[in-house]
Amino acid sequence: MTVSIWQANGTQPRRAVDFLVIGAGLAGASAAYFAAQAGRQVVITETRSPGLGASSRNAGFMLTGLDAYYHDAIVRYGHDATRELWALSKRTHAHWRTFIARGGVQYAQIGSMLLAESAAEAVDLERAARAMNDDGIDCSYHDHDPIGRGYLAAIAQPDDGMVQPYELVQAVIAASGAEVVSDNEVYRLDMPTTDAVLVHTRQAIFEARHVMLCTNAYSGSLHPYFADKVIPTRAQCLVTAPLTESVIPTCAYSDYGYMYSRMTFDNRLLIGGGRKDYRPQEADTTDDRVSAGVQGVLDRYLRERFPEVSAPVDRRWAGIMGFSIDGAPLAGTLPDMPRVGFAVGFTGHGLSFAAGTAERAVDHLLHGASLGAIDARRLE
Repeated sequence: MTVSIWQANGTQPRRAVDFLVIGAGLAGASAAYFAAQAGRQVVITETRSPGLGASSRNAGFMLTGLDAYYHDAIVRYGHDATRELWALSKRTHAHWRTFIARGGVQYAQIGSMLLAESAAEAVDLERAARAMNDDGIDCSYHDHDPIGRGYLAAIAQPDDGMVQPYELVQAVIAASGAEVVSDNEVYRLDMPTTDAVLVHTRQAIFEARHVMLCTNAYSGSLHPYFADKVIPTRAQCLVTAPLTESVIPTCAYSDYGYMYSRMTFDNRLLIGGGRKDYRPQEADTTDDRVSAGVQGVLDRYLRERFPEVSAPVDRRWAGIMGFSIDGAPLAGTLPDMPRVGFAVGFTGHGLSFAAGTAERAVDHLLHGASLGAIDARRLE
């Protein structure tokens, strides 16, 4: 977000901090936790309030793995990297479950299903399941629709689940013990010396020993390094009024992830996605208003896949995701500012990768540890 000269003229008070996290979503909260575990005194600064961006505007799916189907991921990233990324998402879920138990966060391990809407996608699901089973991943392939909604095939992953994502962010921040400075836009980063970073914000100028950027879709507005690496992309959802009974037993993804649905904890039907035919309009935007075209797709999906649901749509919303240009998370340090680390580019799968990516990013920034397959230098 930009800040005018009237809002901050450079005379803001200066604050010396040990470890500053920019962004209080899932990744930022996790980075704060891991930095605190490493003995750092942590401050988080956030443009709005904690968790109010894409971290609580998603569908709350705790899915294992990447945006790509497993066999396609092997082709795209290589077999070793795909295995590593799968393990990273499992580690992320292990962290979430710890915070969920500690913070009393609403969660249910109801599994997930990848569902085929076409014959071609059914073939891809069978190939993906075979590749997953070959690597010892617990999943099952169905050559029919196991939920009776007109799909052609499915992969069931029993270890996945659904979570209340806003509660999860709050639980991670509470576990970190970090100070949070809300309603505080960052407008410039400088590193005038080798041992400190100046972070110019509307309320203060922070002098930080280390900085971690967890700004995902908004990273390009803070540093040009991200301009060709992270694309802000809008996601949209709707939710019905409460239903008398559940109409879907799992977290469902279909049409290669372009459509998804689940029940909420108060028995509403949530449907999201719908941007497949509107990709030019939904990409490279930070406008989080809903659009008529995508919402029309969600409405049609509701009528066609759940014709028995007569409850009205109660809420519609949008959130801005950060898509990396190759679909995998990005971590590292800025080339011109080695004391500034980052954990960004989750491609709509922050609940799959944010904690594990932030953990590696913090360890790399503080101790030079290897980043493995999420090292952003793969794109340079």
